[in-house]
Amino acid sequence: MSTAPVQVEVTFLRMEHPPADPPAVLPPGADVVAVPCCTVPFYRYLYDTVGREYCWWLRRTLPDDRIEAILRDSSVSIHVLYVDGEPAGFHELERRWDGTTNLSYFGLMPHAVGQGMGRAFLRHAIDTAWAGPCSVLTVNTCTADHPRALPNYIASGFKIVRRVREDWPVPTNLGLKIPVSLSADQR
Repeated sequence: MSTAPVQVEVTFLRMEHPPADPPAVLPPGADVVAVPCCTVPFYRYLYDTVGREYCWWLRRTLPDDRIEAILRDSSVSIHVLYVDGEPAGFHELERRWDGTTNLSYFGLMPHAVGQGMGRAFLRHAIDTAWAGPCSVLTVNTCTADHPRALPNYIASGFKIVRRVREDWPVPTNLGLKIPVSLSADQR
């Protein structure tokens, strides 16, 4: 399999206490729905649509049975943002045995980016995480993600723990556009 070398800086963040300020309100017509029995095709639609512009590749390479196992894991929950009945984003939480909850995936669909709902949707994810058993909330983002991702995480109360450079072997058969700024061949 042919791959494209991609270099990213991954920033790991954590939040040790729930936010004390009142949450931002989603705009009219927006609602977040937990999807307790998310199907593999719907999950792939969410993941692929949200992540297409940001080089989300890893779960695209997993076979359906592996995605199915993730979705059926009782520690994982999928939450979909709908605006006027149409999917506009999703977040995935993973509750770990040690009390940590990880915001595994978070993002808006391209048509919802820049519409003023990202911060409220992120706050929904944070509040949902803290509503369950949670002693620490973690998330990571990287230089392939939307440029506002890291500032939004910090503004929402996450603190940077560490930064790591990673080399990703992104399979070329996925059809993802690799930004020139991330291409290891251009560095």
